Amino acid sequence: MEILVVGFLALLTAVVGYRILFSRIVVREFEAGLLYRNGQFKRRLAAGAYRVLRSRSEITVVDLRRRLAVVPGQEVLSSDNVGLKVSVTAVFEIVAPEKAAHSVQDYTQALHAAIQLGLRSAVGASKIDELLEQRLELGKKLMGSVAPEADALGLKVHSIEIRDVMFPGELKKIFAEVVRAQKEGQAALERARGETAALRSLANAAKMLEDNPALMNLRALQSMTAGSSGNTFVLGLPGSFVPLERKPSGGP
Repeated sequence: MEILVVGFLALLTAVVGYRILFSRIVVREFEAGLLYRNGQFKRRLAAGAYRVLRSRSEITVVDLRRRLAVVPGQEVLSSDNVGLKVSVTAVFEIVAPEKAAHSVQDYTQALHAAIQLGLRSAVGASKIDELLEQRLELGKKLMGSVAPEADALGLKVHSIEIRDVMFPGELKKIFAEVVRAQKEGQAALERARGETAALRSLANAAKMLEDNPALMNLRALQSMTAGSSGNTFVLGLPGSFVPLERKPSGGP
């Protein structure tokens, strides 16, 4: 009995000691493991379960799924010295976890800084009217400037979108007045086009009546008879009208 107890205690001590000496790390399918031994990077680990000696080895797990980076409103100046706030969203993922972990302390903050600097450069090179008209182009410019820096960090940027463009209150009123003036001008232009088309139709009708006087009589007759029934109309005949003589029946 004592032998069984001693054996059980020895086994229990071995199990506890093993658990103390070794750590179990699970790398999931959407992650990558970075194995370090005595502080030196050894290799990248695929998905799976690993046990390493605590005193010598360490595994850092990096999430490889796509992420959304939101850069809140940044105070920037356009080339014509108009101040505005621009917020940006970017979608990125880690494609080289070794580079992302070793190149900078925080790759997310580094990406934010690259987007902020690229935004200041892109907005500072454009006038306020160009920014409003080419909002999508601004995102493409940012993509072109940020992508190389992200690649140096082991990241891949999939898209950069301009989220909001906020102007000072006085500038908003000015733009609202400009838009209203444009809409009023378009409405006036449409009214002028309609009036021109109506006048052109009247001119064509007058020309037709001038060339064909009988059309006036037909038009008057059509107007009198339209929508009426059982009414009698008396028309005057011109003085030059000569009725045809009717021959009596049975005459020579």
